[in-house]
Amino acid sequence: MKRRFTIPRQVWFAAFGIALLLALGWVATQSGPLAPIQVTVTTVGRGTVSPALFGIGTLEAQRAYLIGPTTAGRVKRVMVDVGDLVAAGQLLAEMEPVDLDARVAATVAAVDRGRSAVAAAEAQARDASSRQGLATTEAHRIVTLGQAGVVSQSAVDAAQQASQSADAQVAAAAAALAGARREIARLDAELRGAQQQRVNVRLVAPAAGVVTSRNAEPGSTVIAGQPVLKLEDPTSIWISVRLDQARSAGLGVGLAAAITRRSDPLATHAGKVVRVEPTSDAVTEERIAKVAFDRLPDGVATGEMAEVTLRLSPVANAVVVPNASLRHRGAQTGVWHYSGGQLRFAPVTTGAESLDGTVQILEGIAAGDEVIVYSERDLADDSRVKVVTALRGAGS
Repeated sequence: MKRRFTIPRQVWFAAFGIALLLALGWVATQSGPLAPIQVTVTTVGRGTVSPALFGIGTLEAQRAYLIGPTTAGRVKRVMVDVGDLVAAGQLLAEMEPVDLDARVAATVAAVDRGRSAVAAAEAQARDASSRQGLATTEAHRIVTLGQAGVVSQSAVDAAQQASQSADAQVAAAAAALAGARREIARLDAELRGAQQQRVNVRLVAPAAGVVTSRNAEPGSTVIAGQPVLKLEDPTSIWISVRLDQARSAGLGVGLAAAITRRSDPLATHAGKVVRVEPTSDAVTEERIAKVAFDRLPDGVATGEMAEVTLRLSPVANAVVVPNASLRHRGAQTGVWHYSGGQLRFAPVTTGAESLDGTVQILEGIAAGDEVIVYSERDLADDSRVKVVTALRGAGS
């Protein structure tokens, strides 16, 4: 009888265990935490960088007018409404004059009375001047007679005193006339002030424009300076654009702009930077520029949002990399240089950057070097990597 050979059970268990360990090791090194990090690589090349600044802004009127009374009062009537086009000098609204008409009439009467007082003072001055002439002549004659012994000394003294009194009366009349003239000047000024206050109750347009806000209705009481209407010049509309400070190099007056309004996203309008604000927003770290349309499009409305692209001078024959290849290690900006299967973090100095993500490299790497663009995970100097054409998930 032939004896059958059987493998002991322990051998089967050992073989199974070895196979399982091999499988786990293969999984750990190929797809687990010990597997090489999958990356995509690009070759640093040369090209033209077309830098541009992009920002979002709001359409505003460069010239806007808040129209209201100079003193507190009640609105009598409002003749225009929102959207109305008005001409310069057109009456827009009127305030209740209250007692202004009576004050103007009283001041006019006071001015007339003052003019009468001036006329009376002038007549008194003429009369005093005439009396002075007569008294001076009489005193001279009496003094001559007294020197001849014809009249007594007391008569001479009386004539001289009468002459001096006439001189004083002339001085008093002149002072009264000057006072009357100053009073009439004061009354004239008071009258002009009252008349101007009466004019101020009529709210007129300081310039041609369109009414954009009606803030008070007839019967409403408003304080001094409170706007009843808001007027904007529709030909002065521009865009207040905010731009990232870190990317604002080259921003200046005269820079050409491409403008796209939110209400008409398919149309692009030409414009230019007409002013760069001297102060920036320290909170949002943005610079503010004013961009005007070369030709104002139809249907623009203040408060509308717009996207603005400012084209800068292109940089030709520059060393370029994709923006996605840039990494930050502390305060340094750099790229992962890949050569012979080895990684090295290379600090770089960047220059111009285009809106399509192309970045100029000023120093740190050269054309022809290979750099990591995307990676499955964060990289380190000793990381094992595997170059692939594309990553299945989002790279970092």
